[in-house]
Amino acid sequence: MTDNRIGPPLRGDERETLRAFLDYHRATLAMKCEGLIDDDLKRRSMPPSTLTLLGLVRHMCEVERTWFRKVINGEDIHLVWSAEDDYQVAYDAEASTRSEAFAAWEAEVEHSRRIEREAESLDVTGYNKKWGEDVSLRLVMLHLIHEYARHNGHADFLREGIDGTVGA
Repeated sequence: MTDNRIGPPLRGDERETLRAFLDYHRATLAMKCEGLIDDDLKRRSMPPSTLTLLGLVRHMCEVERTWFRKVINGEDIHLVWSAEDDYQVAYDAEASTRSEAFAAWEAEVEHSRRIEREAESLDVTGYNKKWGEDVSLRLVMLHLIHEYARHNGHADFLREGIDGTVGA
């Protein structure tokens, strides 16, 4: 794996630091998938789990879409892979390809970056229907950092099981 990730600033302000940590974790997920063919990306961790690297990429696409576009930006859109907004559908990557999943994920990441950049401050809020509450952009960014970090741990084990690659 080639590690092209840029670490967060050691003395950045809050927004710059949150942005950098989120991008670092996005780059980590991409790195964990680097150099693998579709069949490898769809390899399951261990029965009965259906977890795959490609499923994680698709899931994170939905997470980016929901928190930035639906919650912060107030867009009335469905998930990429489920008109019923069922997050579990994204994990089923059997019929998916690297190019399809990564194109969707990368597009959502770009939407997220644009929405964050255009927001006046981290105090900007959006409505989370599931919680019935307004949430701040700050919370959204922290939530995504947490979500990526958790799933990047899964990606570590998945990648090791595929070809023995460990680290970062």
